[in-house]
Amino acid sequence: MPISIRIGNQDLTVDVSSLGAEMQALTSSDGRSWLWTGDAAFWTGRSPVLFPIVGKAPDDKIAVDGTVYPMAQHGFARRSEFVLAASTETMCRFELAASDATRAVYPFEFQLAVVHAVEGRALTVTAEVTNRDQKAMPFGLGFHSAFAWPLPDASGRDHIVTLDNQGEPGLVRLEGGLINPAPLPSPFDGGRLVLDHAMFEQDAMIFPDGVGAGLSYGAEGGPAMRFHFENLPNLALWTKPGAPFLCIEPWHGTAAEAGSSSELSKRPSTTILAPGAVASFAFTVEIPE
Repeated sequence: MPISIRIGNQDLTVDVSSLGAEMQALTSSDGRSWLWTGDAAFWTGRSPVLFPIVGKAPDDKIAVDGTVYPMAQHGFARRSEFVLAASTETMCRFELAASDATRAVYPFEFQLAVVHAVEGRALTVTAEVTNRDQKAMPFGLGFHSAFAWPLPDASGRDHIVTLDNQGEPGLVRLEGGLINPAPLPSPFDGGRLVLDHAMFEQDAMIFPDGVGAGLSYGAEGGPAMRFHFENLPNLALWTKPGAPFLCIEPWHGTAAEAGSSSELSKRPSTTILAPGAVASFAFTVEIPE
């Protein structure tokens, strides 16, 4: 059975499940909840970690050096039981190692560690991938965190995503769960995007590059959450139209492109990790006062 760990300080409380090393709650000391609740009427996820792929593979299959393996959307980590490796009042570290079950779909020796750490009003979530194999290891890694929309005390207000770099990154969309690489006009204007549920009628909005390392998500004249990304060059925004959440998804890797090879190493933004090497990916979110 999954276990749940609670960490926190005088400002924040964070609950994390051993199933998927997935955050279950992000609550400020005044009782306001910032994370989506996982209501099954819309979507049971809350903050899954995506590994060893982000998004879908053609026909739900990947190839490694020509050998084909089944691979579900977003990989297997989110459905896997992690082991609690360390915890303090303000930090917990969960680990997932290669097993017979993972080798059947992903033929590599690996370790995936997910660390949640609280400092002040900020939470940092770090994913650390270690290649324990004797061969190079391709993978994608992403975060799929869903936050309240509307934010606490912000019902009826416009909600806005603002890029720190004031960019207008190109948009791509999904076709049958796969990337259509044809670029579309950016929905950002001077780095600013006023959210509307109609934007998500065609599924996620995906920005392969150009979003920079930071953004804010907030309500006009109301609370705003601030985000910083490390080694996460791709971004998706997603919700189900009408659902009361917004997923802010920093990734290193995306779904495969429509019509492309199933070869894992050929997917967009795939990391190729040398034997014995470690790669780290992180996002930090700061909760408003």
